[in-house]
Amino acid sequence: MAGKEHSSTLISEVSDIEETRNIKWKRDLSWGAPLRWLSSGWKDLWTRPIPSLLYGVAVCAASIVFIAYMFDTGRDYFLFPALAGFLIVGPLIAAGLYLKSRNIEAGKPVTLRTMLAVQPLSGAQVFFTGMLLAMLMMLWMRAAVLIYALFFGVQPFPGLDLIVDMLLTTPRGWAMLIVGSLIGSLFAGFAFALSVFSIPLLLDRRIDAITAMAISTAMVWNNLRPSLMWGAIVLVLFLVSVATGLLALIVIFPWLGHATWHAYREMK
Repeated sequence: MAGKEHSSTLISEVSDIEETRNIKWKRDLSWGAPLRWLSSGWKDLWTRPIPSLLYGVAVCAASIVFIAYMFDTGRDYFLFPALAGFLIVGPLIAAGLYLKSRNIEAGKPVTLRTMLAVQPLSGAQVFFTGMLLAMLMMLWMRAAVLIYALFFGVQPFPGLDLIVDMLLTTPRGWAMLIVGSLIGSLFAGFAFALSVFSIPLLLDRRIDAITAMAISTAMVWNNLRPSLMWGAIVLVLFLVSVATGLLALIVIFPWLGHATWHAYREMK
């Protein structure tokens, strides 16, 4: 009996994967599509807002504690790559916000408990994707340290108060900024393409992580203009959050999370 149930489950999973692959994902959405996503995300944010805002408070508090830990342990040289890495793992952290938006669409109840106890249809595949994204983030942080060593040698990090002056007033600093920005852009672009739609897809459908990441990359490539616009909007809003000492994350993070769900939905 157990064998029959297992076989039935496998057949169902294979069927779901084939169905997902055969979906006619939209191509060539307009430049204005991200504005629609933001508008829909804003509505979801203020539909039963308390769970979303508490979610944002938790993300903001965890980020501040993590940064304080880096300074307390003398690892402040990781600050800039860590901030950039946040954009890599952000889509995974926002899984509960996608669930809220999906529940609003379906007319289901929305609570903070259901948002935190996410149960993706893909099961553990979402955690496998998260592990890959976390590894990519750590690789970027190590690459950033290596880039610093290539330009300034193996010497102690001078601290944030001096590093800004070194980067902006010396030829070596300018060269490091250019090289670091180019390499960081490659990491960010690759991670963005892999994750931006794969996490909502894994939440919404029963497929494997590799298929989800491949579909996400294809969706980004086939809608390159709005995807680039969306990436720029996310970056600008994240910089606004940094400028406010991360306090703006309380609103901006859930807003972007809900908007990302609507971006995924519009691709179908």
